[in-house]
Amino acid sequence: MNTRSRPRTAGVRTAGALALAVALLAAGCTGGGAGGVKGTPGAAGLRDPYFPRLGNGGYDVGHYGLTLAYDPATGRLDGRAEITAKATQDLSAFNLDLAGLTVRGATVDGEPAAVSRAGNELTLRPADDIDEGAEFRAVVTYEGVPETVTDADGSEEGWLKTADGALAVGEPTGSMAWFPGNHHPSDKAAYDVTVTVPVGLKALSNGVMTSEKTTADGRTTSVWHSPEPMASYLATLAIGRYDTTSATALGKVPVLTAADPQVAAETAALRARVPEILKWQTENFGPYPFGAAGAIVERDGDVGYALETQSRPVFPLGSFDTPTLVHELAHQWYGDSVSPASWKDIWLNESFATYAEWLYAEDFEHTPAQKSFERAFADEDAWAFPPAEPPTAEDLFGAPVYQRGAMVLHKVRQAVGDDAFFEILAGWPAKYRHATATTEDFTRYVESVAGRDLGDLWDVWLYGDGKPAQP
Repeated sequence: MNTRSRPRTAGVRTAGALALAVALLAAGCTGGGAGGVKGTPGAAGLRDPYFPRLGNGGYDVGHYGLTLAYDPATGRLDGRAEITAKATQDLSAFNLDLAGLTVRGATVDGEPAAVSRAGNELTLRPADDIDEGAEFRAVVTYEGVPETVTDADGSEEGWLKTADGALAVGEPTGSMAWFPGNHHPSDKAAYDVTVTVPVGLKALSNGVMTSEKTTADGRTTSVWHSPEPMASYLATLAIGRYDTTSATALGKVPVLTAADPQVAAETAALRARVPEILKWQTENFGPYPFGAAGAIVERDGDVGYALETQSRPVFPLGSFDTPTLVHELAHQWYGDSVSPASWKDIWLNESFATYAEWLYAEDFEHTPAQKSFERAFADEDAWAFPPAEPPTAEDLFGAPVYQRGAMVLHKVRQAVGDDAFFEILAGWPAKYRHATATTEDFTRYVESVAGRDLGDLWDVWLYGDGKPAQP
């Protein structure tokens, strides 16, 4: 609960107190609160090396409650975001990331809050300061036609219109196109998403659907619950006409797959293999980290790439094959449960998911991981930059992040042996389950399991500028 600021104690000001008051006013502060000093605004950005204005300081989100209504005929989205967070400093104001859309109003702990906008920065100034450590609840109501975001590499994310609805995908920054929040992967939260769409359409999101009903005006409302922490870029919303199939994996995990009706028949067999692939992955990566699983398959053209949206990855038809399904499901451990502390750490996501493909080929296709390593080593594109140091945001999803990143893991395997390597495969997502991690966390962890310094390996394969003479 927010602790309201106390009024300044009456009395005669000393010269020193007057000087302090002048200094506080100059800094944009007024008196009040514990100790006589009110809070300061949270930072408008977390200084990520590639997206310095992404995310916000001063608070940590614990839960998003999103209530949405979408009309495909007009493209209009009406939204209400209820954000429960804890202040990490004394706050006089705080920011949320939001691209486009019109904000109709906001409250903090039930009281109207002042709202201002500057680009993608939405600033809320509550009626009373929020004390460090206090939990607070911000509610933002908004509306409009959500934006499609074009990334530095030319790919599209955010809110994508489809033939019969829409698809929301958010890596790396597009989630701000459909709800306000702290849109940096370092601030993970639980989600409850309630979506209303015209009758005949389905609305699919992450986690488990807890209810679905048709309202009096002929619209369908579904509610989705994701209790495990999730980075906002992994949130998804798929609206349209879908054929769905339900199953169970690992004895207890509900599996929901969905496909556009035009691609449902040709994708049914592979969608049915989700439980089988998850079983193999748990044998290598450890317990499955979420309470739901599945996949969403769209027509080609609706989305240009597959994405590991948490518990329910998204695929275009052209990317829905066994290696890509293995890759995106492996991300549930590497990237979704253990998320990057900053976008510089994205290689930790993609290296493990790529190596999962190599392991699957080794176990089921008679292709040793060494052979996959040699093919990657021969790919000159994989040597454009070190995987742990992409030069620009345009390079975050380049070949070195995937292929050379997987080569790093293979060199670790060769250095420590299979017993220690498979201990690392399962131990890494166990140690950082539902948390975030850095490259330095990873190298320290590997060396702790190996029991020795691996600096030479990191220098050459993870950080080195050139291609080694020999694989």
